[in-house]
Amino acid sequence: MSRERSFHSHSPAQTRRLGLALGELLLGGDVIAITGPLGAGKTCLVQGLAQGLGVDPRVPVTSPTFGIVAEYPGRAWLRHADFYRVDSYARLLDAGFDDLCDASGVLVVEWPERFPAAVPAERLEIRIEPGPGPEERQIRIEARGERARKIEEELETRWP
Repeated sequence: MSRERSFHSHSPAQTRRLGLALGELLLGGDVIAITGPLGAGKTCLVQGLAQGLGVDPRVPVTSPTFGIVAEYPGRAWLRHADFYRVDSYARLLDAGFDDLCDASGVLVVEWPERFPAAVPAERLEIRIEPGPGPEERQIRIEARGERARKIEEELETRWP
């Protein structure tokens, strides 16, 4: 049984640092599902994940809203999907989404609640919510599965 862990970020830079710490723990086959309102900092967190996965820092990591998936090479591929503008599950399948969950890469999905059946059951679920200040964020992480639980526990030991 997992419990939800909560992290507070005071700035976009701190949100990226949390992503970096998490990215350093990830291995091929891991899945991250990120929810939160528009502008909450989902892509900011993914930029940190990319850094932690060893993606070249000169490569811009942006939300793949119109292309559904962006891929970035690192020590494991970062496959960054965004379901925000996807209109059907069939569109996801046509785009080859079901082929992205393998041991060669880490899959990160923004807006997974749009098509929950598309996201593997074993995953880390991250919810980002705006905080009281304009740049503050409350980041809640919950593990689904044994591997995700281990990542979540290790992250908590690394984060102040």
